Amino acid sequence: MILPVAFIEGLGGPELMMVLFIVLLLFGANRLPELARGLGKSVREFKKATSGVEEEFRNAMEEKPEPSEEAKRFAPRPVGTQAQTESPPPRKFPPYPPGSPPPAAEPPSEPQA
Repeated sequence: MILPVAFIEGLGGPELMMVLFIVLLLFGANRLPELARGLGKSVREFKKATSGVEEEFRNAMEEKPEPSEEAKRFAPRPVGTQAQTESPPPRKFPPYPPGSPPPAAEPPSEPQA
């Protein structure tokens, strides 16, 4: 199945011959090889540039981004790792405010019968 491409779908053999004849008349037989060579070089450079951009996109998609220092600092730590065991033990606070006397001990309550 032949798919039509933009304006080229109605362009057949006679039309192409007419375009080539007009190009030959405009530029002359001596300049046609130079024009074709220049066109070939430009197409080659275009393909090289597009393949370079595609390669950069592939590399960017494959590599993992390095987290920033702030992200590392606030990132949750996994449970049960060495980082958790190295953390200091929780502080124990006195049962009463500092500077006040300790509360009186309550007598043991008697069991009710």
